[in-house]
Amino acid sequence: MTLDTTDLTVMRLPSSPDGDPTDLAGLAHATGTRFILAIFVNLAGKPCAKLVPVEAVDELATDGVGFAGYAAGAMGQEPKDPDLVAIPDPSSFTPIPFVRPGLALVHCDPYVEGKPWPFAPRVILKNVLAQAAEQGLDVNVGAEIEYFLVNKDETGGLRTADALDTSRQPCYDARDVTRMYEHLTSISAAMNSLGWGNYANDHEDGNGQFEQNFNYADALTTADRVVTLRYLISVLAEERGMTATFMPKPFADRTGSGLHMHLSLWRDGESVFPDAADPRGLGLSKTAYAFIAGILEHACALQGVIAPTVNSYKRTGATATSSGATWSPRHATYGGNDRTHYLRVPDHNRVELRGGDGSANPYLAAAAAIGAGLDGIARDLDPGEPGAGSGPDTLPMTLLHAMDALAADPVVCGTLDAAGTGVADYFTALKREEFFSWHNSVTPWEVETYLTAF
Repeated sequence: MTLDTTDLTVMRLPSSPDGDPTDLAGLAHATGTRFILAIFVNLAGKPCAKLVPVEAVDELATDGVGFAGYAAGAMGQEPKDPDLVAIPDPSSFTPIPFVRPGLALVHCDPYVEGKPWPFAPRVILKNVLAQAAEQGLDVNVGAEIEYFLVNKDETGGLRTADALDTSRQPCYDARDVTRMYEHLTSISAAMNSLGWGNYANDHEDGNGQFEQNFNYADALTTADRVVTLRYLISVLAEERGMTATFMPKPFADRTGSGLHMHLSLWRDGESVFPDAADPRGLGLSKTAYAFIAGILEHACALQGVIAPTVNSYKRTGATATSSGATWSPRHATYGGNDRTHYLRVPDHNRVELRGGDGSANPYLAAAAAIGAGLDGIARDLDPGEPGAGSGPDTLPMTLLHAMDALAADPVVCGTLDAAGTGVADYFTALKREEFFSWHNSVTPWEVETYLTAF
């Protein structure tokens, strides 16, 4: 399936016929939609959906659509529990005819017995944003999505989908980008048709690794778009016989894939970050420094949310790659336009959190980072001089270390529990189980190292 970009016009979200942008049925009919994916993600980031025909759009809008929560996985339910009902948010309605003609998706907030479900990531983020709003603050977020395009060889091992993408330093290579032109331009055209403002598509530092960028927006919209874009990239890559993986470290000798988040705080339409009189030279306000300090103070616990898999710590723990750099922070420090820091300050309007990776749930990642930063503001913390932070070797070395740090941090746990208690305990238990499941497996490294060592 090839997307003909010449026929794509900008698909701005229309109002319904009566002018009400919250009328899901009107939006569906105005865009020629025939089927709607009612979608949400579980705590692990898995996209879950039901395909609803437009003939049932009124029922979807009014009553939502039911799921067996336990079957969806990582939603805090057992088989005996009542249905999880996904209630659509019409403001997130997204026509995606480039995937299938007449198809659209809408992001949903899961409810149980008429109440927002506290284990639902989108519900959690909305509650953290409400806490920020109580302080008169709005949060904007930009996200950088990195991924690899791969295939499996005859032995089941991974290989780069582009067999010619083999150079030692492939980052930004024009030839590698050109060979993936159809894939990259189909994704770019899709984003721009939706009005997201795709402004760059590039080959990243690892062979087979790419990044596609879009304009920042409010935190909830950006998280929705990360979920949508992962879905689009995956589906359109499959159409071309490739697998798109957001796995943090699919190749031991290559750079890992991050989910870098650019965060900024606003009040009454104005950013509260800039201050031209900043004596530290970064152009930041006291509020911005307090926000930075909060993230740095909670960095170890935060890693458990923004780097939530066993594989995540192969990325942040890497010492070398074939290209010569890992581009992954190992220490909780901050600085100016320097990509070796956990928090980079590209300019006076934002900070870039570089510790997150492709396995991060965008709703939880944003919620935890915002909550940590707000704690810094509430306590009037100061991060010290640029280049400083919470000391050397502070980021967790494994998922288990990260879960220990998370469990001991009431602030980051509080962000997970923002919509109801018990989520943080459930999340850490799941992730500890994930670590021990990996730990209990025998790896090729162990066989190679120990088989005849004794």
